[in-house]
Amino acid sequence: MSGQLNIAVIGGGAAGLFAAIQCAATGNAVTLFEKNPLLGKKLSITGKGRCNVTNDCSPEEFLANVCTNAKFLYSAIHAFSSSDTISFFESIGVPLKVERGSRVFPVSDKAGDIVAALKRELTKRQVRVVYEKVLDILYDEQQAIGVKTKTSSTLFDRIIVCTGGLSYPGTGSTGDGYRFAEKAGLSLVPPTSALVPIETEEPFSRQLMGLTIKNAGFHIQDSLRSKTIYEDFGEFIFTHFGLSGPVVLSASSRLPKLEKGRYKAIIDFKPALDETALDQRILKDFAKYSNKNFANALNDLLPRKLIPVIITQSGIAPERKVNAITKEERKKLVHLLKHFSLTLKALRPIEEAIITSGGISVKDLNPKTMESKKMKHLYFAGEVIDVDAYTGGFNLQIAFSTAYLAAKAASEKQV
Repeated sequence: MSGQLNIAVIGGGAAGLFAAIQCAATGNAVTLFEKNPLLGKKLSITGKGRCNVTNDCSPEEFLANVCTNAKFLYSAIHAFSSSDTISFFESIGVPLKVERGSRVFPVSDKAGDIVAALKRELTKRQVRVVYEKVLDILYDEQQAIGVKTKTSSTLFDRIIVCTGGLSYPGTGSTGDGYRFAEKAGLSLVPPTSALVPIETEEPFSRQLMGLTIKNAGFHIQDSLRSKTIYEDFGEFIFTHFGLSGPVVLSASSRLPKLEKGRYKAIIDFKPALDETALDQRILKDFAKYSNKNFANALNDLLPRKLIPVIITQSGIAPERKVNAITKEERKKLVHLLKHFSLTLKALRPIEEAIITSGGISVKDLNPKTMESKKMKHLYFAGEVIDVDAYTGGFNLQIAFSTAYLAAKAASEKQV
């Protein structure tokens, strides 16, 4: 085909699959390199296996949810928006639905349907898939010219790197793209955890392990400055080490370096009730269980697993008769339920992070093309770049938007 380019895409995750499809859709010869025996390995486990493909929001709302280098993504999200992502997946046979927080999932609730649809498009567009690890990118002066694997060295007109970060290394995200970038003269921002669970000091976390709270107020307080540094509402889960779940993962991306005892997670178990209304609710329950022990009077109010911890933290003896509990003790209980506190200890290791913060410096990439400013014909997309966002489909949208720009530029730009 006249004007056909020979394009290599390195990495068969969300960004790589999408970039390969977009490059091939414009008539180019595309080879996709993936070191795993399966494509879309990480994509297939995202969203607890349901795949939160994007967030149904405007470009402005999207950028407001980007934690790192939002300005860099302005061109990308306007070139390929959340609505474009929704239209794309529905056009290739994946019906989607919008859930709480504008999160978008496949109607089937199966991430595998997203991966399968992308693989069908690869076949339809005649993308060649090579299941080999790329050992190196070949350069000639200031231009990327090829790809080296264990078995061969192949010349390409354009190369798009979509190798991910360092999170979930079992899926293949082991930092290969950082090595390629450094050899090309690009700067790296040291990779750190983003969207990662948080360890807490209090020993009762293990006692609450597995308990999911679906509608809670959640904020992080800097106790040194008496200032709230993050606030949210939604779902979280207690673990053996502390806290995880959507609001916790998002909070982790806003945390500075944790200093011992300084930062606390404050949980409101009853956000729909102010303290006066909650006190009235407790009075009603106490009237119902007036002759019962305190330990048996909270079953209508709280999850069973949480009750022993709340009793201990309240300072009210579990065998105390409900009708003997004073107004001041009740007031303390109300405050506890509205301001349940845990001391933050540490972020979990980067291997447990959903995404990586850090990576290739945006200063070395053209935000309108994703091409390296230091090496012609070399492009980057997705998590390998120093951009990250809150949980809720925003990070996959980053992958699709940056991949779209990289593919568009790589396909159109002539030698």
